[in-house]
Order: sequence, then structure tokens, then C-alpha cells
Amino acid sequence: MTDPRELLVGSFRAALAAADPLAIVPAHLPAPPAGRTLVVGAGKAAAAMAAAVESAWPARASLEGLVITRYGHGVPTKRIRVVEAGHPVPDEAGEDAAKEILARASALGGDDLLLVLVSGGGSSLLSLPVDGIAMADLKAVTRDLLASGAPIQDMNTVRKHVSAIQGGRLALATRAQVLALVISDVTGDDPTHIASGPCSPDPTTYRDAIDILSRFDVTAPASISSHLARGAAGAIPETPKPGDQRFTRVETRVIATAHASLTMAAAYMQQRGIAPLVLGDSVTGESSEVAKVYAALARQVRRHAHPMKPPVALISGGETTVTLRGKGRGGRCTEFLLSLAVSLEGLAHTWALACDTDGIDGSEDNAGAILTPDALERALSLGLAPRAMLAGNDGYGFFSALGDLVVTGPTRTNVNDYRVILVR
Repeated sequence: MTDPRELLVGSFRAALAAADPLAIVPAHLPAPPAGRTLVVGAGKAAAAMAAAVESAWPARASLEGLVITRYGHGVPTKRIRVVEAGHPVPDEAGEDAAKEILARASALGGDDLLLVLVSGGGSSLLSLPVDGIAMADLKAVTRDLLASGAPIQDMNTVRKHVSAIQGGRLALATRAQVLALVISDVTGDDPTHIASGPCSPDPTTYRDAIDILSRFDVTAPASISSHLARGAAGAIPETPKPGDQRFTRVETRVIATAHASLTMAAAYMQQRGIAPLVLGDSVTGESSEVAKVYAALARQVRRHAHPMKPPVALISGGETTVTLRGKGRGGRCTEFLLSLAVSLEGLAHTWALACDTDGIDGSEDNAGAILTPDALERALSLGLAPRAMLAGNDGYGFFSALGDLVVTGPTRTNVNDYRVILVR
């Protein structure tokens, strides 16, 4: 059998290939309009999506624009400008670019096309607070929500209700026809939750946003609390809702999903004689707790050949969360793997990989890591304390010490996390 590390990394590469903007964007581009084409967008895949548009767009047709991506995720472009900005905490570079995007979209006419490139990370990157809310206040509430373990859908509910451009407002700011091409990084693939839905109607309310802050014990700055309270009282118009007729000139297409990437990874394993079992593309919950469930399943396969006989690849996607309790370095993928290691207790012939498809797990320089059957043994020989490191959210430190980090650099796409447990 092929080396387990090679199999794990190869399956991850197959998952990434299914979400490569250069491969998937061109097939969804329309014919050029009678007027101008303005390309705007935000997300970790925005620069690669813009480059894909440029490569396929007729040379003599009008094309201009501006997209925002994370620092270090840009690519060279000629006709569409790329701006790099802050993620996961927004910054002034993103605010300035979002302000320009809104102004340029507002200047388009009925014969023009607004082509919007949306991908994960856009909620932070396309940050334009409403009047009366400073960027410093938006940064503060974002940091607190990130630390609270709130699901991305809940975070985005708050962000949409303090934004001048998200929650459908970008699409309604223009007279042009709108086509939004979306690479999904959220469970369920609902465009309203991806990059906080700049071109999608929003079913959530100001009251929902207030309730979320309360549920996760987040005390927002006074400017945000006041704005949300005024909205809940009806003093400020709500975000546009499903059924709003103004969206009849807006088309949204989800062109890449976690499900498609998991399917590609499963085919990769199948071709190499390993039975894939796809456990779902919408796994959520606390990373360390999800790992315990997966450990039990892996143990069942290994010891009892049930529900499948080894070799088996248990494949899943989605977006788990991490509630910060310690000061360690690590994202949700290394947190998942460290909890899996502790739960498996060195189960023989059982390997795993967990990586974020954008190439960055949390705020570190790795996509994720690989778990080997002897990881705990090696860690103890180095004087590491796995359980204490897990309690301190230090998955990065654990796998860095073992030399088992997976480092890809920015992939310039994002369909959420990819996890595979290989039971040989």
C-alpha cells in the first residue's frame, strides 16, 4: 500500500483541485454586456477568481474592477485590481476598498454588468461599517466573537447588521444586472452566509444579532449596541429580506462546495483501493468534541471491521469551532487532531489529516497537520504533555514539535475544512 502520508496529502490535493478557481470560474462567465463590466469581490479566493475572469474574458470587451483578498493571497492581474486586507479581523485597508467597491457599483447603469466574486473570508475583508460605527469597534466585536466559539453563521448575522455593504446591500446599490459567483465555505452552502451575503437577501434580524451577542456573552462597544437596539426598535431599516422584488435582476451561482471536494477526495482513495466513507460536508461543533466521536468510529472500524472493513478512509468537511481557553497557537484543524490523538491513545494503523482548504489553519502558517499512530509516543519522548496542550489550545505547538505540520501556503480557494482518517 502507498505510504499513508502520501495518501493523506494526495487526497487533500484532490479536494483542493475540485475548488480551483482557475478551473471552475470560466464555465460560469456570461457574454459581455452592451455596456461596461465591473468585477468586484472579496474572499480568500477573490484574487484567483479575478485572474480566472481575466483569462477567459474577451480581450476587446470592457473589463475593470477591484477585489479584496487576505494579506499574502494576491496574484498578479492586469485589468482587475487586487487589494490585500485583514483577516480574520478586519482593517482599514479592507474598509477603504469596500467603500470604493460600493461607490463604483453605484455608478453603473442598466446596460452594465456587476460581476461579484464571493468566497470565504469575505465577511472580514469586505468590511464597511455603517455611519456611526468606527473600524476599531468592529475589530473589537469581531475579536470577541472569534474567541467565543460562535458559529460563522451567527458571526455573520451580527456583521450584516452593522454593515453598509453586506446582507444584500451591494446588489441593491447598483442599477446594473448582477451576477454573483460564489465559492462556498459554509455548511449548507447558503449564499446569505458566505462573505455575509453581499448580493443575497438576509432572513436574519437586528433582534437575532442582539440575541447572538448575549448568547455568547459578548459585550459589544456602545456604538454597535446602540445601532442594533435602534434597528430592533424599528428606527433603522432592516436588511433586505427574501422575496424582495429588487433581487429579480440578481443571479447567484454557487460554483464550488465542500461536497464536491469531498467527492473528489473519495474518488482519489477509491482509485487506490481504499474504501471511502464520506461522513458529511456540514460537520459543526466544538473541534475537540467532534474528534471524540470520530475516534470512536475509527476504533469501531479498526477493532470490529464495522461499518466497513479496513482499509477505510473516513472523510468529512464542514467548519468546527474552538472556544479559546488557553494561550496556545493553533486553529480548529490542529485542535481536532490533537483531541483525536488523545482519544485514540495510539490506536495501531490509524492515521489522520485535517487541513483548512485555504491553506491557513487559524492564524498560523500551516494548513493543518498529520496524525500518525505513534504521535503520542513521540510526543511523550520529547517531554510534551498532550492533554495539557489540548486544554491550552496548543495544537500547533504539538504538531510543530513532532514535525507533522502540513504547510501549503495560500491555496487561493476556500471550501472549509478537510478531514480524513485512514484506518489500515
